[in-house]
Amino acid sequence: MHNIIRSLDSRQPSPAFARSDAFRRPHYDCLEQMDALKLIVYIPGVDPAGVDLEIRGPDLIVTATKSHLLRANWRALHLEQAQRDYRLRLRLGFSLDYDALEAELREGILTITVPKKRAVEAT
Repeated sequence: MHNIIRSLDSRQPSPAFARSDAFRRPHYDCLEQMDALKLIVYIPGVDPAGVDLEIRGPDLIVTATKSHLLRANWRALHLEQAQRDYRLRLRLGFSLDYDALEAELREGILTITVPKKRAVEAT
């Protein structure tokens, strides 16, 4: 009898999950203020040019890529995991004004401020 189901070893991962181990989730703090939501994301070793913010519906995706320098005296010492880039995906909802999002990176600390949408007053 033939088996048409491939073994797990022969299956190809989908492109969305092919490199999920290429990123690690950074530490972050979330502070809710009266008129905004403030996120503090810790991404040491990342330059401002390496930060990418993406909005997908109610989700905020932060991708932070380190500048990888190969040293002349480089040796593998299980540092590969510590040198991975960062990716943080948060579901923040539809009550925020993503068009007015502000971000600032200073000394490895990314501060993102997203104002809340103002409630429409009934007249």
